[in-house]
Amino acid sequence: MLYQRRKTFLKQILAAPHRGNIRDVMIVALPMLLSMSFDTLMTFADRLFLAKIGPELMNAALAGGSAQVMIMTFFNGMIAYSTAQVAQNFGAKRFKNCSKSCTQAAILALICTPLVLLVKPFVYWMFSLSEVSPVQLEAQTAYFDTLLYGAIIILFRQVLVSFFSGIGKTKVIMVAAFVGLIVNVGANYVLIFGVGPFPACGILGAAYGTIIGNFSTLLILFIQYCRKHTREIFGFSFSFHKGLFFELLRRGSASGTEMFLSMFAFQSLILLFHGMGPSVATAATVMFNWDMVAYVPLLGLEIAATSLVGRYVGAKDAAAVRRSVRSSLWIGFFYSLLVAIIFIGFPGVLTDIFRPENDVAGLFESSKPLAETMLRIAFAYVLVEVGLVVFAGSLRGAGDTFWVMVAMVILNWLTVLALWLCGYVFDLGPVASWVSVVVSFFLFPIVLFYRWRSGSWRRLMSLGPQV
Repeated sequence: MLYQRRKTFLKQILAAPHRGNIRDVMIVALPMLLSMSFDTLMTFADRLFLAKIGPELMNAALAGGSAQVMIMTFFNGMIAYSTAQVAQNFGAKRFKNCSKSCTQAAILALICTPLVLLVKPFVYWMFSLSEVSPVQLEAQTAYFDTLLYGAIIILFRQVLVSFFSGIGKTKVIMVAAFVGLIVNVGANYVLIFGVGPFPACGILGAAYGTIIGNFSTLLILFIQYCRKHTREIFGFSFSFHKGLFFELLRRGSASGTEMFLSMFAFQSLILLFHGMGPSVATAATVMFNWDMVAYVPLLGLEIAATSLVGRYVGAKDAAAVRRSVRSSLWIGFFYSLLVAIIFIGFPGVLTDIFRPENDVAGLFESSKPLAETMLRIAFAYVLVEVGLVVFAGSLRGAGDTFWVMVAMVILNWLTVLALWLCGYVFDLGPVASWVSVVVSFFLFPIVLFYRWRSGSWRRLMSLGPQV
């Protein structure tokens, strides 16, 4: 019985005629793309509900939420490398190592949880450097603090997401993320505005709703992981495995460092725009909200590229690796083309969604023309992001995490430098500053493409996964 289940499972996942083609990528990528969209809509709902109260709370949710994500990226990035680790062992048919890798990631999550809270003073220092209003500063600090106490939920959620994406069972992640979204939106509405016996908590209600939504997603994933079918194929390891743990720590640290420093750069972009005044801050918040809605689903494509490349590297199938990359690029291009058309054609509609019920000071109305201009310019930014996520994810799947870390960190901070020079040194205004950011992003896919084309992943493929 167990043998038959394994045989059926492998036939579905590793069917040779589909290795690396668009169908193969879509099987993994589409559920991940949708699940990442659901995650984005969770934070989008926070900002949309808060925008009805006032632009300053919406701006505070963006700054505070991005700071929380920035802190979590290093730890989440380390754990997320277990996607490649699980995929490589799965491709090499070392099924017990898949659950062992998941256990090592869980151990790492436990170690990381108290470390997350130690980084809070660093974020307070960052907030103190930004020239925002006292009302926004107080609100974004409270929002950040509350979200950070849900760190253990986010870390363990990443552990299980990495396991299921590594074995290609991304529909499980999609369903769990959808449940989390529904719970989050409902909890947000009740806790932000106050419904029935629940008092109106404002921005704190948004943070509580997000934590509750994430916990719901974690619970669904854990139930699926404990199913008999999963245990029969992969086992149910609770033991420490030195080789797998230190491989995860070594390669995951490079991935986590890259994600943290890149997110730190993104947080710096937000603070630099917010430092240009309330009107620019509101316009930038609207633009970045829609940018995240457009960009985060592409992270699902990146995870799919990491999973498939890792799987076929483990299986020593170079042709399938190359097909996976090409298929991912085609899928990403058509998705980004659709987003670009929406950004160019309907910026007014996208901006008006965030219109507050009472714009007494006229802050939103004064920021609307700038927000629409920034959205139109962002179409080029969305198109080049495809090459970024596909090549970065593919290189990580092959184990080339250190090089990706160095390249991404340098490129992200060059973007911050471009914004600082245009906006603060030469005082060219917010539009020219945003153009400098978009133009800088054209370097990302070019640099990553040449690394992929160099064939370094072939050498890494010969090393194979750790036993």
